[in-house]
Amino acid sequence: MERSVCIHAHFYQPPRENPWLETIELQDTAYPYHDWNERISAECYATNAASRILDVEGRILQIVNNYSRISFNFGPTLLGWMQEYAPDIYDAVLEADQESIKLFSGHGSALAQAYNHMILPLAAVRDKYTQILWGIHDFEHRFGRKPEGMWLPETAVDLESLDILSEQGIRFTILAPHQARRVRRIRGRKWRDVTGGKIDPRMPYRQTLPSGRRMVIFFYDDPIARAVAFEGLLNRGDMLAKRLIDAFSETFQGPQIVHIATDGESYGHHHRHGDMALAYALHYIESNNLARLTNYGEYVEKHPPTQEVEIFENSSWSCSHGVERWRNDCGCNSGGHPDWGQGWRRPLRESLDWLRDALQPACEEKMRLFLKDPWGARDDYIHIILDRSPERLEGFLRRHAARNLEGEDRIMVLSLLELQRHAMLMYTSCGWFFDELSGIETVQNMQYAARALQIYEEVFGETLEAQFLQRLEAAKSNMTEHQDGRVIYEKFVKPAMVDLAKVGAHYAMSSIFEEHGEKENVSCYRVERGMYEISEVGKAKLAIGSLKVSSEVTLESSDFCFGILHWGGHNISGYVRKCKGNELDQEVVQGVLDVFARADFPETLQLLEKFFGPAAYSLRNLFRDEQRKIVNIILQATLADTEGIYRQVYENSAPLLRFLTDLGTSRPPALCMAADFVLNASLTRAFEEKPLDMNAVKTLLENAVLEGASLDSGPLEIAIRRRLEEMAEQILEKKNELAPLQEMDETLDLIRSLPFEINIRQAQNRYYAVLQEIYPQIRQRQAAGDKEAGEWVRRFQSLGQKLSVRVD
Repeated sequence: MERSVCIHAHFYQPPRENPWLETIELQDTAYPYHDWNERISAECYATNAASRILDVEGRILQIVNNYSRISFNFGPTLLGWMQEYAPDIYDAVLEADQESIKLFSGHGSALAQAYNHMILPLAAVRDKYTQILWGIHDFEHRFGRKPEGMWLPETAVDLESLDILSEQGIRFTILAPHQARRVRRIRGRKWRDVTGGKIDPRMPYRQTLPSGRRMVIFFYDDPIARAVAFEGLLNRGDMLAKRLIDAFSETFQGPQIVHIATDGESYGHHHRHGDMALAYALHYIESNNLARLTNYGEYVEKHPPTQEVEIFENSSWSCSHGVERWRNDCGCNSGGHPDWGQGWRRPLRESLDWLRDALQPACEEKMRLFLKDPWGARDDYIHIILDRSPERLEGFLRRHAARNLEGEDRIMVLSLLELQRHAMLMYTSCGWFFDELSGIETVQNMQYAARALQIYEEVFGETLEAQFLQRLEAAKSNMTEHQDGRVIYEKFVKPAMVDLAKVGAHYAMSSIFEEHGEKENVSCYRVERGMYEISEVGKAKLAIGSLKVSSEVTLESSDFCFGILHWGGHNISGYVRKCKGNELDQEVVQGVLDVFARADFPETLQLLEKFFGPAAYSLRNLFRDEQRKIVNIILQATLADTEGIYRQVYENSAPLLRFLTDLGTSRPPALCMAADFVLNASLTRAFEEKPLDMNAVKTLLENAVLEGASLDSGPLEIAIRRRLEEMAEQILEKKNELAPLQEMDETLDLIRSLPFEINIRQAQNRYYAVLQEIYPQIRQRQAAGDKEAGEWVRRFQSLGQKLSVRVD
């Protein structure tokens, strides 16, 4: 009897980019990380790329790439972010797919996904086509091959969507068992009812589609998947392995596949060390020859379906009411607020449906003036999203333009296609999944709608925003302060909106605090500086100049002139207006500079408003990351003064603190606060300095013990972690040199007494790479009598013990 095991992980995060900047802005709720993509990558995507298998003593026996031995899909928008901001993980995912092709008879383990996680049964047919085609083309661009299977968002399914999948060459998908209605043997006559999840998940099934095409469907084992996601099965890898193996039938004659599908974030983000449970379960099954690991492509090639299925249309894996979770108050929610209702879901969807239907006719008619086939061009636009180079755009226009397009015509075409993109992004499923209308996922969808509205107004000269907001009023928040969709839009969407003038203001204001080049990228915009004058009077600064701002997405551009006054502290007043070329009069500039030089700031401000107004900007208008950076710059002087005061208090009180600590007597809170602040700051700075002064660090750590200081796991942990990672990188780069080993060995001894855990994953990864690549060669030299190699091996083994890595 042939037994196979397949674990599918659906890795996905909703797109979080500001729609006007195409970058994710700072998200404080993800602290200490910049944003949730970064945080979940560290907790899950990175850990699965280098997961640990431990021996009985808790030492690292192997570091493995889990992706190569499971089935998986990543959301295309998540992979796009990962390619830019987490390239090591991105490369590991692509490499894993190549490795899986070798392991699984030429079938890669990566599956495609419908592009931005839109609920396909609720989508317009043209959106279904584009979502599926974008998912396929994005996959081909990244993985270098055609996908065999596709993950349907939320496994939400209807026959029309399956037919489009099959039409585009997709062979199989994965559904939950309760989505099957009835089954029979292929060419059999009698159907068997399997409602309520009674379908046997240990084989593939064939669904016949309205067109006559067919789709292979795998129905995952729901009880095991639920135990992984919600019942603690990832607490132990051997228990996961046992649960999978126990699911095989002892009486069934023929091949069987036990397989599960869960959110990939279960393996590390939702369950800490879940990646290790997964790694150990796979290792346990393979090493004990309990079953053969496989993926869906390999399995269906070797064991084609013998059973036919009919599915329930408009069903999904996470809503027991079908797909109502994404359009109604069906009762499905996250459970965090049992007294909240989700009556807002229907008016939100109806508002977006109205907007889509209001945008499309005019947009299609306009596109036909420039493009031979507007919908074919939209389907192909993914290639521009993936690569906005001039060469890629030229090829796109050669394929789709109805005539030669230049200048404003190109801007028009790109603007209309961007309108189409955002009109699909506003349907990302997460906007309905959770409990509250003002949640960040729902606000994100509203932002996409706002971007589509903005482009429509720019292109057609009329606004639909008022009508859209009138409809949004029907969506009521559970939180009194947020009232309804209109209020939420005004509070959270409007302030995020950006135009070329705001980009210019951002550049101009930030130039007061940090030096900019004459040409510089600001998110997805290009700023070219013209004339620029900056003057200082005490702590006040004045900047006057001109610049050109261009969008790298739509290619639109405008010229602006600006005047920015920084009064000191957080007080910044700026004015920006459109201007043509060299319109900025030098006499005007000099006149403002002369008034500023006399420190007549009120009159300076009046002149700035007169010549550059009326649009006024302040620190609040800076994009969030730059805003935080400049606030920190402004705070530096204050913090330096504060640290000086604390340091003086600490130095005067340190002997007394030592005496009180030695006596075991309570210490004055004010003195403790000064000691904690100074010692944490000094240690953080010491670990950031190069070269590392071991004696200074040792003294500071001893002082912390003697004075009973509380060491903070925030900035200090980050500084130590980064330093250890740099040391491990040096060991890898300098191969057989002894000094990097010695430095890291001594550092680990120094920090052993810290009252918090240091994240040493990356250091372990680098050490393990040395163990695999370099250590065997030096061991050979040691065996041949090389004394230096012997000392290197001794140090390396000592370091391995401290890093909990098994060496021999």
